[in-house]
Amino acid sequence: MPTPKIVDHPLVHANFTKLRDRNTRPHEFRSLVRNLTTLLLYEAFREVPTQEVKVQTPLAEADGQILCKEISLVSILRAGLGMMEGFLDLLPFSSVGYIGLARNEETLQPESYYCKLPSRIASTQVALVDPMLATGGSAIAAVEVLEKAGVKDITFIGLLASPEGLEKLNSLKPQVRVILGALDQRLDSRGYIFPGLGDAGDRLFGTE
Repeated sequence: MPTPKIVDHPLVHANFTKLRDRNTRPHEFRSLVRNLTTLLLYEAFREVPTQEVKVQTPLAEADGQILCKEISLVSILRAGLGMMEGFLDLLPFSSVGYIGLARNEETLQPESYYCKLPSRIASTQVALVDPMLATGGSAIAAVEVLEKAGVKDITFIGLLASPEGLEKLNSLKPQVRVILGALDQRLDSRGYIFPGLGDAGDRLFGTE
């Protein structure tokens, strides 16, 4: 079972502190999410396989490396959209997919309303992104969608998780690598991460 990784870095901590602040406005919040996504990606793909190649510089031939396997981005809608720019800044040629899941506020279970995946996704390494891993239901449902599409290699990248959600994801989908910016205290009675940062989707898009 891959060990969940909480990225411990001063730049992650500094950006996260501002992200939590209730006074941070939507445009600032979006910028912070983008920054944090880029920082988490460095850790998520630290050990991705590469192969050696030769490249011609303006002066001479030089040794280089390229990725052995294409990395695709799959965003859990809608909050996962906030992480797309940070991802595509580093991997601009990646294919992108979307899985629409909404949480039923009575049952706290995810309900699917949209799915569009790249045609070649089964042959790629997938980064599944969602800012919040709360109950774990949406992440697990999204992983199951990817598995049905033939994906074998999945890394979940989130900004913040609850212990309950992380334990559930690890228990039901132990093959999925998990990279997080922070792990909070618990879920509250409404299934929200506490102390958290509020509803990430609302804060990203100014709909709170």
